[in-house]
Amino acid sequence: MVILAIIAAFFIYFQKNEVSVPFDLEPTAEAEPATVADLAAGDNSEVREPLPPSSENRQPKTVKAIYVTSWSASRESYIDYIIDIARNTEINGVVIDIKDWSGYVAYDTALPAVEEYGAKSVRIRNISALLQRLREEGIYLIARITVFQDPVLASARPDLAVQSKANPAALWLDRSGLAWIDPAAKESWDYNIAIAREAVELGFDEINFDYIRFPSDGNLGDMSFPLWDESTPRHLIMREFFEYMRRELPDVNLSIDLFGLSTVNHDDLGIGQIIEDVFEYFDYISPMVYPSHYAPGFLGYQNPASYPYEVVKYSIDRALKRLLAFDPTGESARLRPWLQDFNLGAVYDAGMVRSQIAAVYDATGDDFSGFLLWNSSNIYTLEALRPE
Repeated sequence: MVILAIIAAFFIYFQKNEVSVPFDLEPTAEAEPATVADLAAGDNSEVREPLPPSSENRQPKTVKAIYVTSWSASRESYIDYIIDIARNTEINGVVIDIKDWSGYVAYDTALPAVEEYGAKSVRIRNISALLQRLREEGIYLIARITVFQDPVLASARPDLAVQSKANPAALWLDRSGLAWIDPAAKESWDYNIAIAREAVELGFDEINFDYIRFPSDGNLGDMSFPLWDESTPRHLIMREFFEYMRRELPDVNLSIDLFGLSTVNHDDLGIGQIIEDVFEYFDYISPMVYPSHYAPGFLGYQNPASYPYEVVKYSIDRALKRLLAFDPTGESARLRPWLQDFNLGAVYDAGMVRSQIAAVYDATGDDFSGFLLWNSSNIYTLEALRPE
């Protein structure tokens, strides 16, 4: 048990460090100059309305997507890069930040609450045109929303935010100096659901939720929660939110990001994530099974990052076994993990990246539903991808 606890702590530390570092650390920056952002829209002279809901089912059997920050999505040259990848490789989807770690919504939202809280930072000036351009290329569109790590909402609504016990007048901050919302704050549930609903109206095919958990690092003993009673198990708070979200978004394709250790641990990792709690409410489950984020000693490997196939295969094997135990029909949810395309713990060349993809294929067999590639700089190892 002690060994498992050490592994969990190591995993949580590195999961946080990698996932929370975006491509361009400018949370309060204004939008790019119009000449750049308008080019990203595809045509500066044309104003396009939000995309009408598609009459076709745009949810492919397998989704193979890459992560894209809102800053990257504002650049025409990067959009060209995405399209080139989709035309020439097996990639058929993108995961675009619309509300990232900073708490800012990255497009010209019409939501009154976002305006009220000062949470709008227009990085993508014409998001409808961007989505139209990607949709015309047959690219599946996923909007990523960071939920409870939200410094902007915490500053605007400290009554909903995690507080410091040592200094009750101050917000509690994690190791990166970022504030969090109490996961039991139901007003924040509605706030994030409203952003998700608007994203669907704009033309996104799926909503991906990240940081949908309790904090994992910093001085955890100093946390004070204004709404959570601190006796109800964390995972039950999260499960209530999942149920509420699905009820509010009944016909929307939903996915959730989980710590990779949720595939092998049966406790909530101290953050409220138990994989069985999500199966009923999400279409896709995306554990972040980055091999570099597993502690020395996992599966007997001193450096798990050097064994990408083995680590990913084991994790997805365990996750699929638990999914099928929960629902033998396999109809409640599908596994579609995040994979590592960045150097940490080892150099991740084409062979290392491809071995993770092979592990997902081998672990899931006929249940293969795809994968998501993460690189915080948004530059991907194309040699690891099969031709279209």
